[in-house]
This record gives sequence, structure tokens and C-alpha cells, in this order.
Amino acid sequence: MQDETIITEFTQQAEAFNASAVARDAETLDALVRLAAPQAGERWLEAACGPGIISRNLAPRVGEVHGVDLTPAMVELARREAAQAGLGNATFAVGDATALELPTASVDGAIARFTIHHIPVPARLVEELSRVVRPGGRIVLADHIADFDADAAAWSQEIERLRDPSHWACLPLTRLRALPEQTGLKLEHEQLVAIVLDFEDWLQRGSGGPAARPLIERSLPERPAGAECFRVMEHQGHRVLELQMWLTCWRR
Repeated sequence: MQDETIITEFTQQAEAFNASAVARDAETLDALVRLAAPQAGERWLEAACGPGIISRNLAPRVGEVHGVDLTPAMVELARREAAQAGLGNATFAVGDATALELPTASVDGAIARFTIHHIPVPARLVEELSRVVRPGGRIVLADHIADFDADAAAWSQEIERLRDPSHWACLPLTRLRALPEQTGLKLEHEQLVAIVLDFEDWLQRGSGGPAARPLIERSLPERPAGAECFRVMEHQGHRVLELQMWLTCWRR
């Protein structure tokens, strides 16, 4: 059922997400690529690749990059964008990031951004990435996080699900760190980065956003005192949403 919800949501969101400032933010993309430290000739995987934005940034630096996404509309968009950019070494396929059709130890590195919070039991994702990455390879994980405070986390996750029905759950840092640690991966780098989104753009991109606006607007003033990882603020005459993003690199 969750897979169907994801496909429905991101079929609707494909073009808007591809054009969104948060997906294309140069600073965040540069940080991800630096963490990956790709080398010429390597083969990389982007799991739950969406429109292939990260793949297109990796492609000029590696031998091959392969993106996999559950949503056919996203894969079609990724292929179109890569072709228009002349990136013949970037390939894309419809597939499940938790059950990849790739041989064990067949890629040098893997990256997944904005993925964990859509997946029930996300250890499945990390285990699968660990399986397909060769020993010594790198796995880059990035996602926005939930507060440690239970009331704050419950408040923000309800808003997230109202806006995007495919949103499953953001995790606090302790649970995020445990996913790769339990799989035997070794942490090489970790940082938290504040990402700022235009609130209206964020709201409108989600299929539930326009209809759920009255409920979301009602919820915003009820922000618990411990809510630090999801904040809506006024900035230069308009509202912005600030999230905290977890950027990490792990060694297989």
C-alpha cells in the first residue's frame, strides 16, 4: 500500500520536484558530491533517484551512474533530463530501492537523499545499499530529521503527512545513526545542515497540501516548545520552512 501511495504522490510531484529549489540547491548538491568523493571510472547508484538530479551531478565525475526509482514518471523524467544534458553514462530504471535488481558488491558507491522518511522499516534500504556496494565502498545518506522531543516529532510528522500522504516518518538522529551502524557500516563524516524552503512552494507541491491547508494552518501555532527541526518563520515578507538535514558518509 505504501508503494502505491509513493507512486501516486510522485507521479503528481515529478515536474514540480525536479524544478524545486530544495531539490536543486547547489550548496546541498555540492556537499553531497564532496561526501561521496567519486572517482573517475567508478560505478555509482542513486537509490530512489527521483528525477535524477544527483545522478546528473555525479555523471561527469564517474564512469557510470545508475538511478533507480519506484515511480515510472520520475524515471522517464530522469532519462529525459540526462539525455538533454548529453550524459550517456547515466542510466535509470524503475525499481524498489529496498530490493534492487543488482548483483552483490556491483557498485563502488551509493547515495540516497530524501528517501528514508518515505520507507517503512528503513533498515531495509540501508541493508540493500550495503549489499550492492563493494567492500570499501561509500554510502551517502541524507534526510531531514525529527526532533528528539516526542511532542514536537508528533506535531511535525502530522503536518508532513497532511501535506504529502507518502510521508511515512522522519527519524531522530539516534535512530538514523543506528540504521547503518547495525548493518556494520563505519561512519566517516556527519553534519547537520539547515535547509530553507519557500513555505508556499512546499505546501503546493504535496498532493494533500491545498486541501489540508486549513488543518496545517491551524496546527502551526500549536508548535511545541521542543520543536527545532521543523520551523515555519517569516522571512523578507514571506513564510519559509526551515528543516534540519542529516548528511553522512559511511564506509562499507
